[in-house]
Amino acid sequence: MSTAPARSGPVGVAVVGAGVISSEYLRTLGHFPDVRVLAVADLDEERAAAAARTHSIPVWGASAAVFALPEVELVVNLTVPAAHVQVATAALRAGKHVYGEKPLALAPAEAELLLAEASRRGLRVGNAPDTFLGAGLQSALRAVAAGHIGTPVAATTATQGPGPEGWHPDPAFFYQPGAGPLFDLGPYYLTSLVALFGGVERVAATAARARERRTVGSGPKAGRTFPVDVPTHVSSLLDFTSGVRADATFSFDSALRRIRFEITGTEGTLAVPDPNTFGGPLKVLPHGTDAWRELPVRGRTDGRGLGVVDMARALRTGAAHRASGALALHVLQTMTAITHSAEHAEFRPLPAPIVPPEPLPEDWDPRTATLGNGSSAT
Repeated sequence: MSTAPARSGPVGVAVVGAGVISSEYLRTLGHFPDVRVLAVADLDEERAAAAARTHSIPVWGASAAVFALPEVELVVNLTVPAAHVQVATAALRAGKHVYGEKPLALAPAEAELLLAEASRRGLRVGNAPDTFLGAGLQSALRAVAAGHIGTPVAATTATQGPGPEGWHPDPAFFYQPGAGPLFDLGPYYLTSLVALFGGVERVAATAARARERRTVGSGPKAGRTFPVDVPTHVSSLLDFTSGVRADATFSFDSALRRIRFEITGTEGTLAVPDPNTFGGPLKVLPHGTDAWRELPVRGRTDGRGLGVVDMARALRTGAAHRASGALALHVLQTMTAITHSAEHAEFRPLPAPIVPPEPLPEDWDPRTATLGNGSSAT
């Protein structure tokens, strides 16, 4: 949605959820002059206080107290997936715009209600991932648009590994509904594919679960076991409205760590960077050659938070923000259709097409202030 700007200057931000991922958001957002992090909240208020001290944030405490701050315009929701809708709804009802971690919700119906709530209140919803705004994927978009591989025909993506329990100190939520390799890693790949090729039209999939329980491998809970409630290996086929086809594999069951993202075109193949990162490399293999050629990678590699600053600038100008709730809903609908397809062994259609977000200008820079002194971004 686009709304007319109501304020000027940097956008006041509160972060809710002071877990592992919050440190990266707080680190990067602290360098972006168009946003000002004013508060951090968590169910564990001491954890919120520790994050506030580390990142020099003036206010910390419970979410209700943070939502009551009139200077806060945008809430960055970094809670666990099961709490995303509850926290986002509370923020909207407090009159705040919301940018959340992925997934947008556990189910499309919940996400649709959330977006409807925002629309009724004239507020915006943004959502991770924002990695597609980084230099690697934006350069891939430009390479495809420039015809480096001719007309895109198909894409192949895969992310495989043994799962996060080896490094995460509290990994059980990765194996609950709303997570697993599809909902945890899938948004990076699917969002990038939608940004490249437009909306998904239909999907087909199979899925499996290798083990019923997993074991925490590090931290104070090391050695404890926990149940696995979701598929841990998902293979999918996707048809896009543009005519491009893709296959995508998401796995927490592999001893082999592998990242693969390739686009095949009529004139060659493009090796796309890992969509869970913001940088390169980006390589092309033209038909009739056997040597990959590296393409220039230009743009931002700052880290998580690019979508927040793009949304903050859009709040001031009335433009559309790129990591939008509508995009996140389409990705959630796609993941849900993949899940249903695997359960019922049938192709599943997607409800409606979506227009992919506009690419960023090549010189877009989140570290250069555009909103100070009431001025507008261009």
